[in-house]
Amino acid sequence: MRGRRYIAVLRGSIMEGLSFRASTFLRIAGNLVYMIIIYFLWKAIFDSSPVDTVNGMSFYDTMIYLVLAAAMFNFMDTFVVYWIGDDYQTGQIVLYLTKPIEYQPYLFFSRLGNCVISFFVTFMPTFMIVYFVTKGSIALGINLFFFVISILVAIGVNYCIDFFVGTICFYTQSIWGVNIMKE
Repeated sequence: MRGRRYIAVLRGSIMEGLSFRASTFLRIAGNLVYMIIIYFLWKAIFDSSPVDTVNGMSFYDTMIYLVLAAAMFNFMDTFVVYWIGDDYQTGQIVLYLTKPIEYQPYLFFSRLGNCVISFFVTFMPTFMIVYFVTKGSIALGINLFFFVISILVAIGVNYCIDFFVGTICFYTQSIWGVNIMKE
């Protein structure tokens, strides 16, 4: 019964995120612009190099690493610190603490909706584009399974660190400096 609450929160946050169509399109456009810039920047670097590898990495290896790392960062960042800080400063946190739902799992599932949207809007298209541009240089074997497991664990760890840093705002009354130090 308790799990249904959090699934409903996750579903609501996904629907809320999808309701802002302009934000979704800007996210896609920003991701494409980033990939184009990175492609031409590193293409120029590799074209000016007398060898095919720079620091042991080929052009395709570099593209895979940079583009997928940026796409993963985009969908793994939950901005929990800012949400807790905002709830604290506006007093909204009092309302969350009096509801019959725990604040920490509520915040996790509400921000997980943003991660799900970012995964399908930025990461998956980026992964597909990089896979085809690099002519299948990404191995899709058992390591892909371990990659997915490590991403899920990383989202949980990232959330826990952000939640811990966010709770510091109860003592500092401002989250900005603490979050900058965390970043």
